[in-house]
Amino acid sequence: MHQQHIIETLKKRRIMLQVNQETLAMLSGVGLRTVKQFESGKGNPTLETIQKLADVLGLEMQLAIKKLETENEDSDDIV
Repeated sequence: MHQQHIIETLKKRRIMLQVNQETLAMLSGVGLRTVKQFESGKGNPTLETIQKLADVLGLEMQLAIKKLETENEDSDDIV
């Protein structure tokens, strides 16, 4: 999932729940400045920060990292 899509999803959910940025910051333990920068696309939040925001908004975050296959590799390892 691209960062812009994550931003849009969290922001739409916040607005749908009629939660302002200040309340989201307070409930999530994330700084108001961080929330504002994140929603404006200027911030670079950690996965932990995104998880805190998603939790408050009732969203579930999933992370999957898949190793790309190459012709010379026989391994099915997931990194």
